[in-house]
Amino acid sequence: MVLLNCDPDDMEGTLGLIEELTTNAREMQQQVLKEILTTNLKTEYLNGFLGEFDDAGGKWRDHVVAFKKHVPIVEYDQVSPYIERLANGDRSTIISSQPITELLTSSGTSGGQPKMMPSTADELDRKTFMYNVLVAVMNKYVKGLDEGKGMYLLFIKPEISTPSGLMARPVLTSYYKSKNFRNRKSNKYNACTSPDEAILCLDSKQSMYCQLLCGLIQRDQVLRAGAVFASAFLRAIKFLEDNWSELCLNVRTGELSDWITDQSCRESVRKILNGPNSRLADAISSECSKGWEGIVRRLWPRTKYVDVIVTGSMAQYIPTLKFYTGGLPLLSTMYASSECYFGINLTPLSAPEDVCYTLLPNMAYFEFLPVDMTHHHGEEDDKDSNQSCNGYGGGVIQKPVELVDVEIGGYYELIVTTFTGLYRYRVGDILLVTGFHNSAPQFRFIHRRNVVLSIDTEKTNEDDLLHAVTQAKILILEPLGIRLTDYTSFADSSSIPGHYVLFFELDAVDTNAKVMEQCCEVVEAELDAVYRRCRNRDKSIGALEIRVVEKGSFDVLMDFCVSNGSSVNQYKTPRYIKSEEVVCVLEEKVVGRFFSNNVPNWEQQPRNMHPT
Repeated sequence: MVLLNCDPDDMEGTLGLIEELTTNAREMQQQVLKEILTTNLKTEYLNGFLGEFDDAGGKWRDHVVAFKKHVPIVEYDQVSPYIERLANGDRSTIISSQPITELLTSSGTSGGQPKMMPSTADELDRKTFMYNVLVAVMNKYVKGLDEGKGMYLLFIKPEISTPSGLMARPVLTSYYKSKNFRNRKSNKYNACTSPDEAILCLDSKQSMYCQLLCGLIQRDQVLRAGAVFASAFLRAIKFLEDNWSELCLNVRTGELSDWITDQSCRESVRKILNGPNSRLADAISSECSKGWEGIVRRLWPRTKYVDVIVTGSMAQYIPTLKFYTGGLPLLSTMYASSECYFGINLTPLSAPEDVCYTLLPNMAYFEFLPVDMTHHHGEEDDKDSNQSCNGYGGGVIQKPVELVDVEIGGYYELIVTTFTGLYRYRVGDILLVTGFHNSAPQFRFIHRRNVVLSIDTEKTNEDDLLHAVTQAKILILEPLGIRLTDYTSFADSSSIPGHYVLFFELDAVDTNAKVMEQCCEVVEAELDAVYRRCRNRDKSIGALEIRVVEKGSFDVLMDFCVSNGSSVNQYKTPRYIKSEEVVCVLEEKVVGRFFSNNVPNWEQQPRNMHPT
């Protein structure tokens, strides 16, 4: 079985293991694929492609050749029927010879709902292995982490029981509720200010309050702070900004606020409160009263770094993070998804713009589709001819290469074959090869394929956005005789929480506020379940905004894009904007700003995810 054991307290031994894995990356990848194939050849999915080769009794190398020749590269829609059978109670070996123990919901969407990824019992061991490896890497670069605690603000998300009885839940919720997470306390480097009871509280407001309170009480012990995503950490700082007076009162009196009704939270926090502390309350109040620039460094003065993901869509939060953290190093340590955990940052103190990840070759079998980021299709099907405005270009060349065969400077889309039943699955992440650590390549995360808007964990693609805008046109604007001339969008991260902004150009002379607010509400109601959950339950996304621009504004936008390199013949309005200059062009034309007044129901089904 592929090696998963390492002792996080043995830094030298674990660092040696990393060297062994990355030096022998090709051999390890072959071993991983051999184990996956020999274990799962009899599954319905693989047998459908490789049955005749298995019957012939060929060697496993023959199976590898057949695997690459006959097993297709797939996306979620092609494997979802198999996963839905699992969710509906089919207990046969559909995709895995090992029992599927849960389904992990991704932040990507399929038909408006989160995708579900299969998982097995030993997958938790792979996740734990990755976390243990990270301990050794961090201790190499940052000394003394065993002399204090981490203030990590961690939260669980809603989960559902499928007809089969399998739980469907986000990957981090799965890990936080596992025995692997509970047993982490046996390692001295994993000491955390937040009690498990607060992390596992389903009420996100109570969870946030209790975790911040515990972090403030133990402020002198905090050596590192963080959350999984930059957006979540900033949301916590904004929560602190709104509630610091009440938090100080709790510290001063030694009593927890009455509105904290979760009994597990109350009991665990009371133990940490341990009576009144007016001196600490005065110190916290003094720092909060001075303003919010550098508040993290001032409230937790021993903090060495902030551990949050700031790559991909989270990069938009870097300036705000620097403001609140007072220039503390921002570390992105791990690259993972619902499909599996991929790799780690072997140089964690690198600047956010230089973050790259080394994929550990024992975690899954990796392949890569080369992506030509400068390629342009013909005018009929060119979706990327406006790249100077939206920042995206590139078609995919369908010739996959193995992990160790990628080339420095090349762009690739990640494909994984996992131990849990995904075979040649397109993850959708576009990566840039920046170098090698031994024989293992290092990648910079560029962006998600087809994702146009993201504020938190949601990922809205262009088709979903088009559908939502189309519904607003059909249901609100067209019955009133109002025509939507053109539109575009961007993710506004200047506020906390961030929110979606749509620029609408209408043919109406006067804009009715109520009508536009209804448009905002329809668009939100038609976006996917993850977006609606973030808006409704998690409060991690603010109200959607429509900014109406004056007539002719999109002609001005086209002139700007053409002057910056877009082809006149191939120009198409960018449906999403990543350039601040382009936002400014339209901002100068805004004649009205309107927000959604109602929070969408996150459990409802969108009307129709495929508009005609």
